[in-house]
Amino acid sequence: NGSGSSNEDGSINTTATSANVDSGFSISTYTGNGTAGATIGHGLSVAPEMVIVKHRNSASYSDWTVYQASNTAAPATEFIQLNTTDGTSDDVERWNDTAPTADVFSVGDRGEVNGNTETYIAYCWHSVDGYSKVGSYEGNGDADDNTFIYTGFRTAYVMIKCSSAVEPWTIIDGTRHPYNENDTQLRANSSNAETNDGNGIDLLSNGFKIKSAIGNWGSSGATYLYIAFAE
Repeated sequence: NGSGSSNEDGSINTTATSANVDSGFSISTYTGNGTAGATIGHGLSVAPEMVIVKHRNSASYSDWTVYQASNTAAPATEFIQLNTTDGTSDDVERWNDTAPTADVFSVGDRGEVNGNTETYIAYCWHSVDGYSKVGSYEGNGDADDNTFIYTGFRTAYVMIKCSSAVEPWTIIDGTRHPYNENDTQLRANSSNAETNDGNGIDLLSNGFKIKSAIGNWGSSGATYLYIAFAE
């Protein structure tokens, strides 16, 4: 909705929040106050299932900090980073061990999310039936018959990250590679060009199917986080 306007639902008023409630996505800018337990209004009508926060005005804090609602049994106690291959880590200073609500998300006092007078951008998503899905699954290690993930729509784009091990954030989409098996991979954590290594997934009419046992998305017993969008 254009340039947005200040959201005053939290203890920190956003500089601007632009939200599309129907598609479950908002973008906010805010200035931190350095106080653990601060809250920021996200402008959506449902609690976000994925939040990405990035510090804007200093190279000292280069990490993109991610909350994902399927990340362990207590996701608000954990964080994962979009710009690295690291698995999940426990830290109260990121999300203050507090899950987002239908009005706000919480931050600790870490510089990556809430340094005093520092500026930030936050991206928030929740699943929307027939349009988007945020979730997780477990790989089974079978190169021929790995996990099927139901999204409820013809999947056009999916980004997957193993939260239990050091693995890349892998992006598959049906525009660059419009047929199955799709092995044309981009990495959100890397500036490298796309790769084709023969290990792929199938984008299906109601979800996606893992077609290899590589660590990116198919290791036995590993936990994988994803966000997917419909065609």
